[in-house]
Amino acid sequence: MTTRRTRPAPRPPEGTPPRSELARQARAALADAVRIARWAADGATPGAPPLAAQALQRAAAALELSPAQVRSGWDRARLAGLVELHGDTARPGWRLRAWDRDDSAVLRGWVALFDAWSLVHPAPAGLESTAAAEAVEAVPQVLSLLQLSAGPVTVPALLDLLAQRVAELREERCEVPYGPQPLPGPAEPAPPADPAALLDWALEGLAAVGALTLGTGHATLTPLGNWAVWVKLEQICVAAQSPAGNIEQSAADMLLGCARLTPGPARDEYRAWLAARPVGSAVAELLDVARGEDALLRGLAFEALRVVGAPAEPEVRAVLADASLRPYALLWLAEYDGTDPEDAPDVLSREEATWLWVDTAAAVADHGETGLLVRHLDSAVQGTVPALLEEVRAVGHPRTVQVLVALAAAHPDPALAKAVRRAAFQVHTGGA
Repeated sequence: MTTRRTRPAPRPPEGTPPRSELARQARAALADAVRIARWAADGATPGAPPLAAQALQRAAAALELSPAQVRSGWDRARLAGLVELHGDTARPGWRLRAWDRDDSAVLRGWVALFDAWSLVHPAPAGLESTAAAEAVEAVPQVLSLLQLSAGPVTVPALLDLLAQRVAELREERCEVPYGPQPLPGPAEPAPPADPAALLDWALEGLAAVGALTLGTGHATLTPLGNWAVWVKLEQICVAAQSPAGNIEQSAADMLLGCARLTPGPARDEYRAWLAARPVGSAVAELLDVARGEDALLRGLAFEALRVVGAPAEPEVRAVLADASLRPYALLWLAEYDGTDPEDAPDVLSREEATWLWVDTAAAVADHGETGLLVRHLDSAVQGTVPALLEEVRAVGHPRTVQVLVALAAAHPDPALAKAVRRAAFQVHTGGA
């Protein structure tokens, strides 16, 4: 056990509704997406994007929605993690299965949609891509002003802030193009985008996901939007829990309780938890947690299995056929066979290593801090960001879009963030 003190979780601003009420609002905002996801999960699978025409008509008739509502709801369901695409098959995501009973899953799903507002409401056709990227990068400052104002903010004030932030981004930008470049021709600078058009697009996109409401000449954060902005400003990490009393907890709760511990104290907790249970049932419970949808718990479950050692070897070897567990199992077996932990990743194929990178990034995006997600780039086996993005798109991890959107939102380099955001859009739309 440890006596390490933890900082108490910060309290949300006064007037913030309780989490149960926020979750109710998030469920209402995603009601059509949930209906479509459940329709797909019942076997009437729409297939891979873009939504097949026949499936679109079937869903519209079955759910009494217009084709446009079905298409919009389908996109929202994917971005919120309610459905996952495996080839041409749609499967229910873990959030859909937990939707009616787990407020945290609901709120995380809505925050994933909030982060992807620029995919939910694509930029107008005439808007230059660089200007759109600048607007996305400037939106956090706009949201901060709305959150700090705790009420309506006039459009002129938001426009001034957006224009100022875009100007700062242009001054800070130092874009280095990837790969060989043609010789420069005569300079023809693109006409600057209208700041008012950028603001209109951003406000409409944020309103489309339920983060704010638009009035005549002003905008106001909704309770959900206000809470989400505060969460991001405070960098709340869901996994922090006291290590005391884990011996009586379920495997999932025990692992979450140990998530913030350093390796030594965490191993002590794992040993205490394992000592109170028959080894067979303990291993089975840990592997059941690893098969779940929370990537953080998947990694932690295999850390606990390292403490088990030899008795876990047959069960770990048996999960090699499971694509989501195979990279973890291969690393576990390599270390069990005596491979140095630093050399263990060599047993993974390039595809397995990329899958593991995305899975770990999903854990960081759900439970970690912004800086950790940015630093996670350095752990990729690919030598360059373009190579990483190409292989991440190809590997087919169900959380790819959400990971890329979160990484683009977190990375301070505008050029890299733009490339990552473009890759997220391509995965989302099924493009090359």
